[in-house]
Amino acid sequence: MLQSMRDSGRRWRGLAAAAVVPPVLTMVLSQTEVLNLSSQVLIYLVALVAVARLCGMVAALVAAIWSALLVDYYFISPVHKLRIGSTNDVVALVAFVIVAITVASVVEYSGKLSRRATQAAAEAAQLEAADRMRTALLTAVSHDLRAPLAAARAAVETLRDPQFQLSESDRAELLGAAHGSLGRLSRLVEDLLDMSRLQSGALKPHLEPVAVQEVVPRAIDDVPGAAERIVVRPMAAGIPPVIADGALLERVLANLIGNAAKHTVSGIEVGVAAVGEGVEIRVVDHGPGIPVADRERVFRPFQRLGDRDNAAGLGLGLALARGLTEAMGGVLRPEDTGGGGLTMVVVMPGGGGFGAGVRGAGPGSLEPPEAEMRDVERPGTSHAEGDR
Repeated sequence: MLQSMRDSGRRWRGLAAAAVVPPVLTMVLSQTEVLNLSSQVLIYLVALVAVARLCGMVAALVAAIWSALLVDYYFISPVHKLRIGSTNDVVALVAFVIVAITVASVVEYSGKLSRRATQAAAEAAQLEAADRMRTALLTAVSHDLRAPLAAARAAVETLRDPQFQLSESDRAELLGAAHGSLGRLSRLVEDLLDMSRLQSGALKPHLEPVAVQEVVPRAIDDVPGAAERIVVRPMAAGIPPVIADGALLERVLANLIGNAAKHTVSGIEVGVAAVGEGVEIRVVDHGPGIPVADRERVFRPFQRLGDRDNAAGLGLGLALARGLTEAMGGVLRPEDTGGGGLTMVVVMPGGGGFGAGVRGAGPGSLEPPEAEMRDVERPGTSHAEGDR
């Protein structure tokens, strides 16, 4: 549809150019007496080539016929009459029309080849990107998904095998191992599904005013292993709500906090401040940081910068965090932490004036209704796995 509209617009612009360019050129050349007929015909030919290149073959054909009539009427004796008195002038005019049409067809064909080459290059780039994604996905499925599944299966088979006389503590340990492996497998599958929905545009955030002060504690609860290392900076009074999907924003912050906890041993600080018409949420660590050259790469799917083992997950945590943030109209960017480390900055549009009805703003309203959780369930644990 869009391509058809573009072709229609180009066709009408071409016909307008074919109708306007020859008369304007005739008016200019008629004021010049130093040029002979051959020079004038060549100038018309150059104009026709330009029309063919920019507007297509139909416009060039119309312009060629229109130019031939104007050349005959204004420049070939007898002037101001559509009649030619010399055989040489007839030959010159016929040759002009033939050459003009031939050149226009060559230019049109060359333009088509150029457009096809550009389109083919774009399709090749898309196929290459899809192939890289497919390869990374196959790698993930071959190890990252199979490993927790195999661990859970081994634990369950041991529990079911009558040959093993297991104590209560052994059974509890095996059940814990199976539960942990299945939980990790569930998180990996959720990450894959969410990334697929993000890339296909199927994920539709439910945007409404959300109190960030209530979302931050829930996000910290989603990363239980790092709770003792997390410090929430005092928040100023009067921080406005943000326009966001509360469940998705919680997921974003949990991913960022979990990623910082996984790759650093330092304390982690979370701060919230009003900035202009928006609200800025900072997740600050004091670890090794990320080189500037690699900062955008860590936001690509299946990137696990600097992993030292194969248990780091799919490398989707930061990619999902940025994708979810941008889907809600926000921005996620990395910055240096003063004194060393990495700061992840989430900037969300403010919702000042929408205080009434803010999700989580009152007692007993921390959990959104199930009907509003259309796209993403509230995460139970961190989804940040192996991004740097």
